[in-house]
Amino acid sequence: MSEISSQLPTTQSSLAVEAPIETLDAALRGLEPSLLATLRDLVGTRSQNIPPHGEEVGCQRKIASALHALGHEADLYDLTEVPSLAAHPEFWPGRSYADRPNLNARIRGSGGGRSLILSGHIDTVPADTPVPWTRSPWGEDLEDGRLYGRGAWDMKAGVAMNLTILRALHRAGIRLKGDLTFETVVDEEFGGANGTLAARVRGYTADAAVIGESTGLSICPAQRGGRTAHVTLFGPGGILGEQQVRARVVDQLQHVLSRIDAFQQRRKLRVAIDPYFANSTEPFAVWVTNIATGKWGWVQPLTVPERCQVEIYWQAMPQETQEEVEREFHAWWRETIAARPELFPVPPAVCFPMRWLPGCSIPASSPLVVEFSAVAEACDVRARVEGLDAPSDMYIFQNCFDIPAIMWGPEGGGAHQADEFVDLASLVKSTRVLAQFVCRWCGVESAA
Repeated sequence: MSEISSQLPTTQSSLAVEAPIETLDAALRGLEPSLLATLRDLVGTRSQNIPPHGEEVGCQRKIASALHALGHEADLYDLTEVPSLAAHPEFWPGRSYADRPNLNARIRGSGGGRSLILSGHIDTVPADTPVPWTRSPWGEDLEDGRLYGRGAWDMKAGVAMNLTILRALHRAGIRLKGDLTFETVVDEEFGGANGTLAARVRGYTADAAVIGESTGLSICPAQRGGRTAHVTLFGPGGILGEQQVRARVVDQLQHVLSRIDAFQQRRKLRVAIDPYFANSTEPFAVWVTNIATGKWGWVQPLTVPERCQVEIYWQAMPQETQEEVEREFHAWWRETIAARPELFPVPPAVCFPMRWLPGCSIPASSPLVVEFSAVAEACDVRARVEGLDAPSDMYIFQNCFDIPAIMWGPEGGGAHQADEFVDLASLVKSTRVLAQFVCRWCGVESAA
């Protein structure tokens, strides 16, 4: 892993001009083995989110123990214990939170500085994937500077980064002026956000937040929105020809798939491209993410299927509303059915299985973005300022609680796929930048 050099910008606007950055850098260098060990431990501890349930408790308890070892009080709490959470308009019902606690720790500053939240979700998507893994999903394989495993990039690397920053501050004897809140939340995947919402409702707010998502060393003040629709097609089946001569679900499916491009073109004509996504390869992505007519193999009879389920996922620009996005989808769907009514004697069923995830953004001129960019540049990290090309829980901070927030994290690949990995050299870089930004944003009172 690469060495961490030392230098922090000393611009006039910095609150951390007098910060002992060399001491902080030395602490970070000494903690590089701990950073890797923490990440491997987290990846090796399953925390899969399989709605409506999840298995995050093991990771959360390990992190709570690490916080206690640093002398910090860990608030490990059940989401159902948060007053008024279920009444909040952004709360998504239907999830179980048994053994799925949130974790927060607020490190009080000496006063006079700005407060900051270091946030991360501890849940992962399931390790099981359609294409088999060629490496262990549980952090056992380290090759060519890459650690492989489910959640290695999305986003246990970010959690390890945030925890390592607390350790570095402790080792360097640095006391911040502003309050610093560390958190690991549950239930972000599969359209979650209740964990992030619960932390805010519980009272963990601040002047800004940095979410340790996998951004590839980009500073992301914006995110795309996302909507998921489940369509169920119905038709005659059987193995005898006279049982299924017309309106088969495979014929319906072929027609629906042929119309996906029309949906995408409709969106291109209606919606302007947000500047944060000007370089996106698919600014109006519409994808079919799953198709199922039954189980694969000889566990069921050979027959023409009577039902087909199609999952359609599309992304939205930050300024789009749920009403606009759904109205557009329904108009396209009505036109799709009307174009071939003979194929659909039984109307298909359409539902939205996950919450609407809105996009969000803050201006590139906001102090959070400007100052973080300055720190990255001083650390010799060429960090682009761009939008994250996917939805996340950042909108809870920006849209619901008016907390400026960005996402920042290392390079890697394979999120939600087999052989997910994080680049360890880039994790060291991202940790150093964020650690120095914490000192700049919150200010430093004293050091040993």
